[in-house]
Amino acid sequence: MAQTLGVRPRSRSTGYDHRVTAEVLHIGEVARRTGLSVHTLRLYERAGLLAGEVRRDDAGRRVYSAWDVEWLGNCVKFRASGMPLAVISRLARLVREGTGNEAERLEVLREHQRRVTERLAQLRDCLDLIDGKVAAYERHLAADGTGEPWQRQPGPDQTLKRNSTTSPSRMT
Repeated sequence: MAQTLGVRPRSRSTGYDHRVTAEVLHIGEVARRTGLSVHTLRLYERAGLLAGEVRRDDAGRRVYSAWDVEWLGNCVKFRASGMPLAVISRLARLVREGTGNEAERLEVLREHQRRVTERLAQLRDCLDLIDGKVAAYERHLAADGTGEPWQRQPGPDQTLKRNSTTSPSRMT
């Protein structure tokens, strides 16, 4: 349903009129669109995670705009990336305050970007290990699954070294 509401713009730094025609969404539809439960949406409102004020219709029901849904989509991604609710709340507060704090918003996002980048490096290291294990088992099974999958087979140069300088018990 479209009606005119006092909808907050994406940023107060943009110069467009605060009263726009917007799709009015009730909490169940917002839950469906964002994948968040109704309970979580209420929690997010209480915790100050929304960048705009949650409005109410004449019956007292929460109404959301498309912009609210977009912001909640950001919150879902922030949470999936490990951003604590307190940091999302801080960022939402800064957005609600309007212009003049963009440097602080940037700092919040840069700090989270640093943490995500570190976590990605850790996950890449984990994936490298898993890839190696998968490849070893694939080779093992392709060779009819004989022998121990983690026992390295000596290459031609290792065979020569073992025969001349290394005892078989020291091979890995």
